[in-house]
Amino acid sequence: MSANIPNDPVMLLSYMNTQLRDNYPSLEELCAALDLDQKVIVKKLGAIDYVYNESQNQFE
Repeated sequence: MSANIPNDPVMLLSYMNTQLRDNYPSLEELCAALDLDQKVIVKKLGAIDYVYNESQNQFE
């Protein structure tokens, strides 16, 4: 995972949802733009019981 995003899952959750809300229309576009592995993000946030809701464009 990129060094400029949080490693802690709770901080990552906040970061991802802020980026999705403010800058990106989808998780796919966010991951492509920041060169992130979407599967790693989904797995890491899944470990704290958050899943990506495509219709809301956020992890919940």
